[in-house]
Amino acid sequence: MPILASAFVDVIKPNTPTSMGLFAVQVWGQDPYDFTRTYEIMAQSDNIAAQQGIQRFVDEMEALSISKG
Repeated sequence: MPILASAFVDVIKPNTPTSMGLFAVQVWGQDPYDFTRTYEIMAQSDNIAAQQGIQRFVDEMEALSISKG
């Protein structure tokens, strides 16, 4: 069963040509993974930060599913 999730990104520190930005990425999943997590992610853009946040959420939910058996 796929893990469906959405993300909202807030800029903490914008990226520049010489440094990555810092983003707060809030991710929430759909039932049965209806949890909300917030991650601080350094990335080149808000889109990349959103993708990385969703991937972290999916990894966390998969680990949770495995631990529950």
